[in-house]
Amino acid sequence: MCHRRLLAVLAALAIAFGALTVFSGGRVLFGGAEAGQVVGFVLWFNFLAGFAYAAVGLGLWRRRRWAVRGAALLALLTAIIAALFGLHVLGGGAYELRSVGALTLRLSFWSAVAVITRRAAQSTTA
Repeated sequence: MCHRRLLAVLAALAIAFGALTVFSGGRVLFGGAEAGQVVGFVLWFNFLAGFAYAAVGLGLWRRRRWAVRGAALLALLTAIIAALFGLHVLGGGAYELRSVGALTLRLSFWSAVAVITRRAAQSTTA
């Protein structure tokens, strides 16, 4: 797949991922959905990050240079939240197993987007 198409697919996925994240997080935060043993800082991070997912996705769609750094920043921030979540769990804090899966998915997605977009940006400037 050419770089342009790949970036378009990643951008569309990021925008959709952001919209779904805001919607699902908003339902839990503001009523309308039950989520079990919610870890507050993870839920708030995911909800707020959903807006950033969509913004970075739009930046990727428009091929803005800042979006490559934005994807890397989202991966880094998600890794930090995942580490803090891990400490919460190790400390005996209540949590839902699906939170582990959701954080793993988010971290994997944004790490992949960061690597792919960085490589694509480097190959177009080389």
